[in-house]
Amino acid sequence: MEETLVVVKRGNHIESVHTGSIAVVDWRGNLLYGVGDVERMTFTRSSLKPIQAIPLVQSGAADRFLLNDKEIAICCGSHNGEQQHTQVVRSMLFRIGLQEENLQCGAHPPYSQERYLELVRKQIEPGQIHNNCSGKHTGMLALAMHLESDIDSYHQPEHPVQRKVLEALLELAEMKEDQVLTGIDGCGVPNFAIPLTKLAQVFAKLAHPGDIQPPSLKQSIQRITQAMMQYPEMVSGSQEFCTEVMKITKGRVIAKGGAEGVYSLGLLEKGIGIAIKVADGNWRSAYPAAVEVLRQLEELSPAEAAALLDFHVPVVRNRRGERVGSVEPVFCLKEGKAFASSVCS
Repeated sequence: MEETLVVVKRGNHIESVHTGSIAVVDWRGNLLYGVGDVERMTFTRSSLKPIQAIPLVQSGAADRFLLNDKEIAICCGSHNGEQQHTQVVRSMLFRIGLQEENLQCGAHPPYSQERYLELVRKQIEPGQIHNNCSGKHTGMLALAMHLESDIDSYHQPEHPVQRKVLEALLELAEMKEDQVLTGIDGCGVPNFAIPLTKLAQVFAKLAHPGDIQPPSLKQSIQRITQAMMQYPEMVSGSQEFCTEVMKITKGRVIAKGGAEGVYSLGLLEKGIGIAIKVADGNWRSAYPAAVEVLRQLEELSPAEAAALLDFHVPVVRNRRGERVGSVEPVFCLKEGKAFASSVCS
């Protein structure tokens, strides 16, 4: 059963409540801590992107097209559509000999308000390259070309590109295909629902590949996490949570969010994965929950906690800019499968 994760206060009074579930799992699959329904089937959404990049690296396509770590990072990203992002995607498309028209992700305005207003002033219609998933799709096009498969249908579930993505997920989650639910993501490619504990385990393995076989899979994971940590601004964007939490924790935490209140993290030094699902899908409660998990696990120094405070307890302001409330995490991680004790303080 889901539990209350985050409350929204107006003054000192609770105005709204966000329920959900959290799983904290080690790379061997042991449940360390949890809140709510840790086995709930959860669509991974954009938390899947680092896994979707694995076949690109493991197949040799990334090396064939001379992709650097910044480009691999944006393949894992839900970018803001800033100029720094579109430049990298254009460079990748040029190198594989394709154009924006070959992307199948659809168009939407850049998440960056500054960039969007710039396009409006210049009377430029947002294109597919501004889609937050354009890096991922460019990586998939590169893989399709490397596999000598059709580039027009790379987004379809039965395409070799998507089959390889599913194979990578099943390997890391230690699941069979008939145990996974399949849907279509916002950008048009398949997305998969797995138990929340399994999503946490996947991120634990991204953080600590251990004895994963074959060696090419382990090496691919290490290259992907290194790219994300080296270029966190490609994973999200300026002053965005994914970027900031990776920068502030200086290589100890990988982080990747997804739509509908999904957030996943991996603790690199400990081989621990964290998966969060907010029941109502509201993103405003996912970030406070993520920081609170790190706090309760004692993963943040006082300086790091202070630097993440605006994400941990966001301020609610009125139209005059005055503080009128806050968004606050209120859950307590419970230890082990029996949820017998608490690490809260």
